[in-house]
Amino acid sequence: MAYDEGLADRIRDAFDNRPYVFERKMFGGLGWMVHGNMAAAALGAGGAMVRVGKDDYADLLAEPGAGPMVMGGRTVTGWIRLGDDICASDVELREWIERGIAFAETLPRK
Repeated sequence: MAYDEGLADRIRDAFDNRPYVFERKMFGGLGWMVHGNMAAAALGAGGAMVRVGKDDYADLLAEPGAGPMVMGGRTVTGWIRLGDDICASDVELREWIERGIAFAETLPRK
């Protein structure tokens, strides 16, 4: 299954044309890189994920609509899978994308 193009467009819009952000197709989805570090993705299986890092992970995971990101049967700590309710709301989706951007901007540039 391919990623949801409508959701990808809305995620793209949340990045506000920042010049240091680029998109990369990967694993059947579409990822957004901030200075070379992935910040968010539209998933090939549907939905989206956002990179939040390990320090805030537990607190953010407790927020409504946030869930653990599981890949290959393993939970990927530091990544949040966004629930359908978050993905359906432009405001909430943008808030989560901003979190992903903020975290990715703390990482060394690649």
